[in-house]
Amino acid sequence: MIRLIFAILGGIVLGGIVHLVSVLALPRIASEDAYSRLATTLPLNTVAALPDATPTTAPMPYMDPAFAAAACKYDLSKGPIKLAVPISQAYTSVSFYTRGDVAYYAINDRSAGRKVIELDLMTTQQKAALPEDEDITSADRLIIESPGTTGLIMMRALAPEPGLLPQAKAALAAATCKVQTDGPQAAR
Repeated sequence: MIRLIFAILGGIVLGGIVHLVSVLALPRIASEDAYSRLATTLPLNTVAALPDATPTTAPMPYMDPAFAAAACKYDLSKGPIKLAVPISQAYTSVSFYTRGDVAYYAINDRSAGRKVIELDLMTTQQKAALPEDEDITSADRLIIESPGTTGLIMMRALAPEPGLLPQAKAALAAATCKVQTDGPQAAR
């Protein structure tokens, strides 16, 4: 009887370990992550609108059809990125993801407090190379440090009614994601 109890407990512990390892390893070995799905269709360092979310044609899982979506696949090896996203009538959000689909920063129109969400995206080395300028305060300039040189920026604009979806798409169409070629001073 004791052998049967130990065998059952051993099976439960072994099953738990296998389950935990597979759940933790799956995101790293999955071949159809968001970056891989969008990498072939998105131009580099440019905002591109994503197709409308329908049950059969959503470019990524769990997309809400009430939101217009756009994305920017970025590469910081040529310099920092200047991102500007005009806010829509209802709600606008911007999320930053690493190449491995780990979210590391998000901002929305309410926390930005302006008509345009403007920020600079750069690596830690690029931020360290910025000159110390006393005239520019952190309130004037939002700098986001990317943990890697490549990643994905997702922009979403809410259309509270189906008839307002074109306005939400127009707000995202005016967004820009450009490499700053004039050096760190261009980020002003």
